[in-house]
Amino acid sequence: MAIVGFVGLGIMGRPMSRNLLKAGHTVIAFSRNAEKLDACVHDGAQRGESNGDVGARAPIVITMLPDGPEVEEVVLGANGILAGAKPGSLVIDMSSINPLVSQKIAAACAFKGVEFMDAPVSGGEPKAIEGTLAIMAGGSEEVFHKAEPILRCMGSSVTLTGPVGAGNTTKLANQIMVACNIAAMGEALTLATCCGLNPTVVVNAIQSGLAGSAVLNAKGPMLIARNFEPGFKVRLHQKDLRNALQTAESNSVFLPFTALVQQMISSLIADGKGELDHAAIATFAEAASHAEVKASTA
Repeated sequence: MAIVGFVGLGIMGRPMSRNLLKAGHTVIAFSRNAEKLDACVHDGAQRGESNGDVGARAPIVITMLPDGPEVEEVVLGANGILAGAKPGSLVIDMSSINPLVSQKIAAACAFKGVEFMDAPVSGGEPKAIEGTLAIMAGGSEEVFHKAEPILRCMGSSVTLTGPVGAGNTTKLANQIMVACNIAAMGEALTLATCCGLNPTVVVNAIQSGLAGSAVLNAKGPMLIARNFEPGFKVRLHQKDLRNALQTAESNSVFLPFTALVQQMISSLIADGKGELDHAAIATFAEAASHAEVKASTA
């Protein structure tokens, strides 16, 4: 069993750390949020005193943070993970960030003899709890083989997608498809509702056909039930699409649908919906049509 540091104990991080504990690993956790850290210690983790303390005590450290600036601060900042890490240790960043930031952090780690891998995830809170996340890793094959047993405690699918940065590029591709799919689902079910159909019947009718998807299965019922309790927040999806568009610009790639959905999300955030589950992306079409997709009372 390994000693694993874990920094970032939010909606995704805490259940991921809990699954490491369930697998028998020792977890040394840290968060600036004392309440979240206390909860993780209650789960059985050891208490880290700082990012640097976690880096010094754990040969493998996982970070699960909102965006690139936070990862840079936690890993590279004063008393960060890298300040305490010993040569030969491994940092696995499971956050969803810009691939260029992953490569910057990897270079800083390499300068100190520390290995680095980006390994963002897909599946949201339910799959984080189940330990069935899809994990997209970027790094060398040697580092991947070292990290894979740890990653499989948290995910049912663990794939090496290429060198450092490839994991986050793959995650951006994932997030583009998810966001556009939710937006399209919103339009489709708004149309069905406005035409007098029961959206639940419509979902049941099409989910086994070509239009069926994991997004429809997971987010369709949430939309119909008006359940927007966040497993993955709208504002975080905005961040992912922003990173996708920045990456596209640096590679001369045209992403018109991504840009459109990003503007839709910006409108939702301006309307106070940034903390809702990203299923709420579908409500943009509702609002524009002055309609609401919900279960029929008939």
